Amino acid sequence: MTKPRFRGSFTQQEPICEAGIAAALAVMRSGRLHRYNTAADETAEAALLERDFAAWQGARFCLAVTSGGQAMQIAMRAAGVAPGDTVLTNAFTLAPVPGAIAAIGARTALVEITPDLVLDLEDFDAKARATGARWLLLSHMRGHLCDMDRLTEIAAARGVTVIEDCAHTMGAAWAGRRSGGFGLAGCFSTQTYKHMNSGEGGLLTSDDEGFMARATILSGSYMLHDRHGAGPQAEAFADARLDMPNLSARMDNLRAALLRPQIARLDANLDRWNALHDRLAHRLRDHPALRLPARPPEERYVGSSIQVTIPGIGAEAAAAFVNRAAADGVELKWFGAPAPAGFTSSHRNWRYVPAQTLPRTDAILSGLFDMRLPLTFGPADCDAIAEVIRDTADATGRARSA
Repeated sequence: MTKPRFRGSFTQQEPICEAGIAAALAVMRSGRLHRYNTAADETAEAALLERDFAAWQGARFCLAVTSGGQAMQIAMRAAGVAPGDTVLTNAFTLAPVPGAIAAIGARTALVEITPDLVLDLEDFDAKARATGARWLLLSHMRGHLCDMDRLTEIAAARGVTVIEDCAHTMGAAWAGRRSGGFGLAGCFSTQTYKHMNSGEGGLLTSDDEGFMARATILSGSYMLHDRHGAGPQAEAFADARLDMPNLSARMDNLRAALLRPQIARLDANLDRWNALHDRLAHRLRDHPALRLPARPPEERYVGSSIQVTIPGIGAEAAAAFVNRAAADGVELKWFGAPAPAGFTSSHRNWRYVPAQTLPRTDAILSGLFDMRLPLTFGPADCDAIAEVIRDTADATGRARSA
């Protein structure tokens, strides 16, 4: 029997659509790349992006910034987080999330996760009581939504303000309500590997006028907020314009021009991602060594990546699993690795976060493997990847039992 092998690229994205390229060329030809540099009667591409994304998201306001990390930092500052304050967040997330907390001088308190890779709501309740934290930066890590109804109940009971990190859940929903719409604000990324691609970029949404006025000043509007084009009314800026520092984190018109046409393609792309995810998941779910996270019926997920766990696998066997898959062309990320690699790290690697004891999360991460699903893949690619992973799991199992 021929050993399966995959020859595709896990980092090759689809090209920018022609409408985005044309819009970007128009901005470059105008020379007016700065969002506040507009001609008479012209609305900046950044403002148009904010209006369009707010309408798509179902939010009152949107603010375009330089990255998802800046969206989180600005959101926390605008929400009132001060240096020394404690902010709760998932123990399983990517480094920019605790990094955003550290960047504003706050302290990170990590909350355990469940085997389905979502926030452990019992631990959230306990940590909120124990720490007195008044903020939760909720990371919908790798596109998994916890029970958002229960989460908002606990947050309200404990006086916790929720800010959602939706870098992996643009377009996902819980019981018909889009992620980013459950707390004070939603933070999105438009970095190349996310659901819209501008290389780098971020979007911040909220229905709260005062919050968005503070966020707009923080993003770097100077005293040009009256020319912002997509923000709150002038009176909302009366105090914010003097109280908030300028962080110079504005998105420019060039990146906004690349992004605007992508909004129209988002819903169709979400369906394409889920078709890839579900095909691959179907072919992996019946393997006895592999466990896939459960998806509750209330969740409309975005399957732009897929995760599997091998419960009880040791460190040596996990490393061998990753290496065997790589040798056959499949790039898996292992969140239990002792050292960070590429975009992948864990709380044990973040020295800017106080060391914390998280036995349930550590047990899950020790056998957790993750893989991107770019839209350049098709059904045949998913079948080939599934064969490699299944074959690798079989080989790993034989080696463990030998």
